[in-house]
Amino acid sequence: MSDGTLLVIVGPSGAGKDTLIDGLRDRFRGDGAVRFVQRTVTRKADPNAEDHASMSVVEFEEAALNGAFAVTWDANGLKYGLPADIHDHLAAGNVGIANGSRQALPAIRAAFPRLKVVAITVDEAELARRLMARGRETAEEIQGRLHRARTLAATGDDVVYLDNSGPPEIATAKLCELVARLLDRAEQ
Repeated sequence: MSDGTLLVIVGPSGAGKDTLIDGLRDRFRGDGAVRFVQRTVTRKADPNAEDHASMSVVEFEEAALNGAFAVTWDANGLKYGLPADIHDHLAAGNVGIANGSRQALPAIRAAFPRLKVVAITVDEAELARRLMARGRETAEEIQGRLHRARTLAATGDDVVYLDNSGPPEIATAKLCELVARLLDRAEQ
């Protein structure tokens, strides 16, 4: 059982999760009470994608069998995992911040009894603009992502919704306030 809280950030692709996490990283850099949890993903590292540890499927499955992960899930044809050692950080009353997945929330909730979920939302027209601008998906894939954004919602008593349709500095400031409250500090 941990005394700290895992803050998991979820939302549709293009919502700006990585941008917001980077903003938190800038604000809490050097603060030992805040750990940014690096996901392991079964895809190659990509400088245009989130910072993650890469493993092959075989390596991932072996690591999972050996207890390397606190929680794992499958999404979009890939395997994802959060490292088991995050429990040690949380047991000391600290905060962990992780990029999660809406589909994985039941498994994440089971693995982390003290969880706060931040569901990032974005106006659909803005989300479509962002997805098109990054140029990674076809028009059909973008429509699929927009459909999932409309139909796959994070729900529960532990969920806080945060609109990131505007400048990311606004949502980042709200996230910083939330982390400060989790640390029981007044944000200045």
